Amino acid sequence: MIELLHSKSGITKFQILIEVAAHQPNVRQKEIAEKIGVTPQAVSEYIKELVAEGLIYSEGRVRYRITKQGVEWVLENAADMKRYARYVMSDIISHVSTWTAIAREDLEEGKEVYLKMESGLLYVSTTDVTNATGTTISAAKQGEDVGVTDLMGLIDLENASITVCRIPRVERGGSHNVDVERLRALAKSKAYIATIGVESLIALRRIDMEPHVMFGAKESVIEAAYHGLSSLVLAIDEEVPTILSRLETENLEYELVDLSIQ
Repeated sequence: MIELLHSKSGITKFQILIEVAAHQPNVRQKEIAEKIGVTPQAVSEYIKELVAEGLIYSEGRVRYRITKQGVEWVLENAADMKRYARYVMSDIISHVSTWTAIAREDLEEGKEVYLKMESGLLYVSTTDVTNATGTTISAAKQGEDVGVTDLMGLIDLENASITVCRIPRVERGGSHNVDVERLRALAKSKAYIATIGVESLIALRRIDMEPHVMFGAKESVIEAAYHGLSSLVLAIDEEVPTILSRLETENLEYELVDLSIQ
């Protein structure tokens, strides 16, 4: 259980900080109270505590801003809650829910199978022994989708590696100023490729490749990593800090490579 969930006051402070950040500097305590289900008096007391703790600061009556320390506290607890949610989904709910996998072979209903993640997809078979087992809920032919329940054990995942490549904006030469040979070598080493920005797309096309994803690339790469899939991300200059921040928030390791020709 994460620390934030140990007390109602911790949860309420978290909610108030979110509302302050969303509406600063003009913070209406009555509106916050209505939104999170407490009294305006309670919001007022919590805000006094948050000010004393250095998580928000006051610019006068009804004018508040979240501090840098407050932002860090929110991000830290949000990351903890996300990890806890993943734990609930993967380790708890999985025991009472049905997972969808791809059959490696013809399977009968009620067959005990082994589960294995490959290239971001879940496969089941009766012969490829792994640490995770389950039971099929229906018959399936090889290559078909099949439901698996009663999961036991942990599904082994490969350690995903993420390489983020900085691509120069068109003002700095765009795709024409990219080291294509180095890009070619990096692209061959990754199973999943994402591009952010037109320059990144064209740079990839210069080595006769297309990305697996262009839109929503940041979240897609994170989900791929949680499925054990290694990624290559081509991002234009100004997008690099944003994606690095997201990866750090998720505690994912990455390598940064500048593909500009010096």
